[in-house]
Amino acid sequence: MGSDLLYFAAVGFLAQLVDGALGMAFGLICSSSLLAFGLPPAVASAAVHTAEMVTTGLSGLSHLYHRNVEKRLFLPLAVAGVLGGVTGAFLLVGLPEHAIRGFVAAYLVCMALLILGRALGHFQLTGQPPLVPLGASGGFLDAVGGGGWGPIVTSTLLASGSDPRRAIGSVNCAEFFVTVAISATLLLHLDISQLGRVVLGLILGGALAAPLAGYLLRIMPQRAVLGLVALVVSFQAGLAIWRLLRA
Repeated sequence: MGSDLLYFAAVGFLAQLVDGALGMAFGLICSSSLLAFGLPPAVASAAVHTAEMVTTGLSGLSHLYHRNVEKRLFLPLAVAGVLGGVTGAFLLVGLPEHAIRGFVAAYLVCMALLILGRALGHFQLTGQPPLVPLGASGGFLDAVGGGGWGPIVTSTLLASGSDPRRAIGSVNCAEFFVTVAISATLLLHLDISQLGRVVLGLILGGALAAPLAGYLLRIMPQRAVLGLVALVVSFQAGLAIWRLLRA
């Protein structure tokens, strides 16, 4: 049993390190790793959402400490994300899952290409996207798809020319409130009494990685951040397309 806890902690550490530094992928890494470990999809999703209530809070505090958060980005994203997330959690059962996955996959492909082009200095979008619709759609898709806040919100801000450090820090900080809202809504209908060791391991690993992630974001060159984000988004887009085709 001790080795199981270490495995979950290692997964949480890696996932939070990537998510805190690049603004996405905690849900993707944790869910994929837990499924590979043999947990049922519903159990994996419940464990990830529960653990994220702690890890996103610690990550947000780290970004605040390192001054990576911009108030004009954080506030509208957090408020709109909470509203979109709660709506998505309530409507989860009746939504056409394949249509949502198809949209997310296509969107991620486009964002990956735009971010990679910006990292290479070829082009970038001009003008900041409207934050309220962006936050609402990110929260909604995160709830109904088991992940999507970082890939949708962070990738859009970076592709449109936002400063990587401020965008990732603000999105990570807002994610705490979105995650709490989604988790509180979902846990009304889920029994997590059997998830103690899984959640504890993810939280312990994530808690260790959160301060380091904020520091890494502060010191990494902007082009390196953009390139890594493009790679992560590309991987998530490829995984989303593969799951869609397999389904």
